[in-house]
Amino acid sequence: MASLMPNFVSRFLRPFTSSSKMGLGPAEGGAQNIPDTAQKCTVAAGCFWGVEHLFRKNFGEQGLYDARVGYIGGETNNPGYRAVCTGRTGHAEALQMTFDPERVSYTTLLEFFYKMHDPTTKDRQGMDTGTQYRSGIFYHSPEQQQAAKEVTEKVQAQWWKQGKISTEILEAGQWWDAEAYHQLYLHKNPGGYECPAHYVRKFPPLT
Repeated sequence: MASLMPNFVSRFLRPFTSSSKMGLGPAEGGAQNIPDTAQKCTVAAGCFWGVEHLFRKNFGEQGLYDARVGYIGGETNNPGYRAVCTGRTGHAEALQMTFDPERVSYTTLLEFFYKMHDPTTKDRQGMDTGTQYRSGIFYHSPEQQQAAKEVTEKVQAQWWKQGKISTEILEAGQWWDAEAYHQLYLHKNPGGYECPAHYVRKFPPLT
């Protein structure tokens, strides 16, 4: 635990400036030449630094075209990190991935999502608390909505039997990219804060 404290504290000492966000559109700095057949997967699972890091590490060479951290599910336009941290904007810290469905399925991404965080702790992951750290799946089509419901029912019955899953399943609304310094944060800062609840559980295959 002692070794975690400096990183935990560093999360609250990171800059709150939104100046790096000015002019940053949804596609700026993202992957280029993404085919029309690509699909999006948007999830929230606590501090978006660790969520992005784990998905890139596990799917970066397996069909993941791009991954952007940002804010979704709120009520204000163009929110910044400082505002989201108050919990008053209604946004969740989230990850929006663009992927090749021929190489990795949406279901596979959702199963990994349920392995890499604890969906039973409402509005909390590890030491991070607040509605901005809630668990959520934001679907982009009726097919994704159905897949999210089916996967959630299975993991509740087979993986997370000891607690009730609090993950919300909602239609993806307006997405806002987070400030530039949040993108690829743990790639740029290997010693940066990682939520202790973010690790890949060794669950058996779903049936």
